[in-house]
Amino acid sequence: MNLIKIFRWVAIAEGVSFLVLLGIAMPLKYFAGMPEAVKIIGMLHGVLFVSFIVLAWSVMDQLQKKFSWFLAAILLSVLPFGTFYLDRKMM
Repeated sequence: MNLIKIFRWVAIAEGVSFLVLLGIAMPLKYFAGMPEAVKIIGMLHGVLFVSFIVLAWSVMDQLQKKFSWFLAAILLSVLPFGTFYLDRKMM
């Protein structure tokens, strides 16, 4: 697999994990008293987020994109559905 394909897969996985964290794990923690959900999904999301940032830097370098692209990728990664937008519009 090349770097771009790996980055796209990690971006989608990071976006899905963020939505699961916000939409499922957080409500389970606060409304059902199940903090384990946030611990598990939060850890997974954290690993995917760090991987996303490292891969975004590598993609910027390999494709010779501007630093503003990297900053936009970081901004989009902290917005719900942002990585899906990045995958469709900015790659």
